[in-house]
Amino acid sequence: MPYALHIGPNIRKSPYFEATVADGVQGFSVYNHMFIPGHFGDPEGEYDRLLNGVAMWDVAAQRQVELTGPDAARLAQRLTPRNLDGLKVGRGRYVPICDHDGWLINDPVLLKLAEDHFWLSVADSDIHLWAMAVAREGGMDVQVREPDVSPLAIQGPKAMDVAEALLGGWVRELPFFGFREVELEGIPLVVARSGWSKQGGVELYLRDGSKGGDLWQRVKAAGQPFGIGPGAPNDIERLESGLISYGADMRRQCLPANPFEIGFGAMVNLEAGHDFIGRAALERIKAEGWTRERRVLEVEGDPVEGNAHPLPLRLEGAEVGTLFEMAHSRRLGVNIAHGMVPRDLAEDAALWVDLPGGPRRVAPHADTD
Repeated sequence: MPYALHIGPNIRKSPYFEATVADGVQGFSVYNHMFIPGHFGDPEGEYDRLLNGVAMWDVAAQRQVELTGPDAARLAQRLTPRNLDGLKVGRGRYVPICDHDGWLINDPVLLKLAEDHFWLSVADSDIHLWAMAVAREGGMDVQVREPDVSPLAIQGPKAMDVAEALLGGWVRELPFFGFREVELEGIPLVVARSGWSKQGGVELYLRDGSKGGDLWQRVKAAGQPFGIGPGAPNDIERLESGLISYGADMRRQCLPANPFEIGFGAMVNLEAGHDFIGRAALERIKAEGWTRERRVLEVEGDPVEGNAHPLPLRLEGAEVGTLFEMAHSRRLGVNIAHGMVPRDLAEDAALWVDLPGGPRRVAPHADTD
């Protein structure tokens, strides 16, 4: 099996690693320097379970950057252009993070556990090093560290049934991005109404890695009446749902993008008056305008196999944009893709992408929701 080829100490294992191996994981990817399951041998079945039933995912690689101390709130606000005023304890907020030039370097969910205690639930990057440097250079009285916290996601139309069976009816009262700190028979958790899908569910932030196997089995048992099974964050569902993927849709090193281009303009609160990294650059970009934008696209023709790297998009032979990721959607009956194109591109423009079988026409995706 792929995971047996080389499992060295340089890539970390999640608290659920042994449980996923026992349940038949067929491959891993690496995310935040940690193994994350890719699939369990039946990708189509796992997709169907997410869309029509319930799935459990080892997403411990979704690491937390913890900010604690008198200046924790100040640091959290310094890191993002989104205004955090009014964020209450027990609530989360999706926050873009930019560098000094206005390029996105992460898009985490910020969870406020106390007035002086925050988690940044980060995408694949070393954002904790950035936060540590910003705090030290700013002379802030704050501790920045990666805590022993490992999320396990329950996602799908029946996810809340499983969560209620596991934890009680109160979970249905959680608002989106709301969370509560609880103990499940000695297992310390933060239970959040969130997850990287549009199908709904919760994420269980395990606060003691030694109890990972126990939590996995408890979720599995609670989910058996509802047909739960293991899986992984699903690229097809995220493309269909328009979810952003840091690393696929943008990455500072190779696919730089600013918040306006990606569609985060509403989260850049320039009028709020707070100081944040990248303010001057984002003020300039907003004043001058931006020339590109992320769009959901369709690749015409037979079902595609997906792509291993970004692909150029051509207009009349000239490269004008980039196709980030594509996959065939059986549910929508099209090849769905995300890409960056000129902002003034006409809806009927003839874009093309070169695939192994020859060039394919690329068109805007018609919203079917």
